[in-house]
Amino acid sequence: MKYFEPIFHVFYLTSIFYMSIKMISAGENNKLLRLFGFMGFILGFGDSFHLIPRIYALLTTGLEANANILGIGKLITSITMTFFYVLMLRIWEIRFDIKRNINIRWITFVLVISRLILTILPQNQWKLYNPPVSWGIYRNIPFTIFGILIVYIILKEAIKHNDTIFKNIGISIIISFLCYIPVVLFASTYRLVGILMIPKTLAYLWIIYVGYKKLRRS
Repeated sequence: MKYFEPIFHVFYLTSIFYMSIKMISAGENNKLLRLFGFMGFILGFGDSFHLIPRIYALLTTGLEANANILGIGKLITSITMTFFYVLMLRIWEIRFDIKRNINIRWITFVLVISRLILTILPQNQWKLYNPPVSWGIYRNIPFTIFGILIVYIILKEAIKHNDTIFKNIGISIIISFLCYIPVVLFASTYRLVGILMIPKTLAYLWIIYVGYKKLRRS
């Protein structure tokens, strides 16, 4: 596991950046593809702040000895992941030619601001090896609600228009949250639960891969 996890993280980051940069480059005349590329790049960029220090920690002095930098990385990842879903919302609007829905935008605004405020509060104690589980729950409440909203609106339109690409994206988001929530709730007590982060990561990789393979051809 000491070597498997670093290899997996390198594979994930390399794949995300490769596909994202290709989509950005190829999307000069395809706004949807370009936005999908930027969404993937934000995902990889944010995850890098946590995964690169984690690779270093696993191969050197261990996770606990590097709790400070790992915590800061998690903080950055939490922020960028929020904007990942903001871009997903915009992609949904473009894909299905949705006029800007004021109600959804206000709900999104409230959830994003709530998430960001709860994430940056000092009570999170990001630099601790075992930060408070309660604050992990608090900051993920608006994030989970936002995720449910995104899944609902994506699958609703995807089913209506028989859009296989976005059906797969919606299902992948569901899988990611089903893997992520147990980690938030139980990983500090039961370390093995943390292994669910692997299928969670693969779900996000699949989202970008689906966009990369399908949207480039459309």
